[in-house]
Amino acid sequence: MKTNSGEIVVGVDGSAGSKQAVLWAADEARRRHLGLRIVHGLRMSELYYGGGLAGPPLFDAVREAGEQFVSEAKETALSGGDLPVTTAMPVDAPSPLLIELSKEAPMVVVGASGKGGFTGMLVGSTAAAVSRHGHCPVVVVRGRNHTTYVPTSGLVVVGVDGTPSSEPAIEYAFEEASHRGAELVAVHAWSDVTYDDVYGTARLVPEWQSLEEGEERLFAERLAGWQEKYPDVQVRRHLVRDRARHVLIEQSAVAQLVVVGTRGRGGFRGMLLGSTSQALVQHAECPVLVVPSQDDA
Repeated sequence: MKTNSGEIVVGVDGSAGSKQAVLWAADEARRRHLGLRIVHGLRMSELYYGGGLAGPPLFDAVREAGEQFVSEAKETALSGGDLPVTTAMPVDAPSPLLIELSKEAPMVVVGASGKGGFTGMLVGSTAAAVSRHGHCPVVVVRGRNHTTYVPTSGLVVVGVDGTPSSEPAIEYAFEEASHRGAELVAVHAWSDVTYDDVYGTARLVPEWQSLEEGEERLFAERLAGWQEKYPDVQVRRHLVRDRARHVLIEQSAVAQLVVVGTRGRGGFRGMLLGSTSQALVQHAECPVLVVPSQDDA
């Protein structure tokens, strides 16, 4: 993973959510001994409307607003201590800009919602797009109970689907837990459907028990090597027969960070874990770290 060099990229737009993203990204950069790159995309194309052409005063106003966003974000980033900070204000829309920067960055950080540019659009679409298509780990900074309060203590939670595609997420979760001195809760939700959904409750109970025992063994095997590599991390395994998104969203209420992969098995029925990561981006009560699989990176 590209975690030991480069600059963490954070997208800003002057909103409260953007400020929380900057604070989170700055703390993470200090923790990892990296620099921070503050980026604001100037959406000049939105000034062309109705066949008309916006004049220089409006372009200047948009640029001045962007400069203020970036200046305030830099001040916010440095409020927690010394940190190498660079800034950029290219003419581009947020989603394609951040996705392109993710090709070289060790991490991209965005707020869960915000202004989305001078038009006042929600950044929810940006967070969803960047977390889905980013080439590096992407953090969507969400607050507790839909507020701007972002937890900085508590558990680190990771979703484990039992396939090799979840290995990068597991590695990142152990690394984050070690850096933060936090307990790691590994969640393996091994079924995306309940028995009642398909067969009714009168049959196949022994088969469920056999499946669960197999999943427990697989779960332990997936974590064993990482526990040896990070002996300082206390790990609690949580095996449940439920939809992954339900369990992880519930755990996010007591966590400081939830880590998931972009795709995977998602349960024994073969559903994609990508839907789980997107559900967390929309509904979690703490920051969500979405780690691309080796194939997606």
